[in-house]
Amino acid sequence: MKVSIAVPTGALLPGALKLMSRAGVMRLSAAELGRRLLVERSGVRVILVRPADVPAYVDHGAADIGIVGKDVLWESNGAHYELVDLHFGPCRLVLAVPEDSKLAGPETWPPLLRLATKLPRTTASWFEAHGQAVEVVRLHGSVELAPQVGLVDGIVDLTATGRTLRENRLRVAATMGSSTARLIGNQASLKTRTDAVQALVARFREVANHGH
Repeated sequence: MKVSIAVPTGALLPGALKLMSRAGVMRLSAAELGRRLLVERSGVRVILVRPADVPAYVDHGAADIGIVGKDVLWESNGAHYELVDLHFGPCRLVLAVPEDSKLAGPETWPPLLRLATKLPRTTASWFEAHGQAVEVVRLHGSVELAPQVGLVDGIVDLTATGRTLRENRLRVAATMGSSTARLIGNQASLKTRTDAVQALVARFREVANHGH
């Protein structure tokens, strides 16, 4: 029986391919993949999907396990198990405001903060936990533009280096969390296909912990 792995395209793909190679699961280069979205070799099927779609593939059993950023898991309330912190793809979730903004720590926040983000659930729950009223504007494109044109007071976004924020004359006003890549598993797969799936999970866990 093949074990299926959902692997995210984009920023986490190089780390995911490296991890799979080190774990002896499959050696694949981005060049080899090209535009292919499905690769099968020696009992393992790799499905390439958009990062935000990984939980859905795992939750519905199209993939037994998946590699996904913790930031995606914050937004999804699926029925998967989070199994291993893979320790790559680190980034921070931050509140960023224009450089000339008066906003800094919580004591400077107005009664209602208007924020743009691609992570509405995470943003709303974080500020709610801190007793701050927010109006969340969900954007799908570049959120960095929103404060510059007066749409919002600030943005909630992920940053690895902070370069994009600086280029858009934004500064970090609060760090709300940190994210790394995680291994998640389908509940039924872990119960019914235990040996094959658990063997793969064990290999990923060993490599992730050994390399950390």
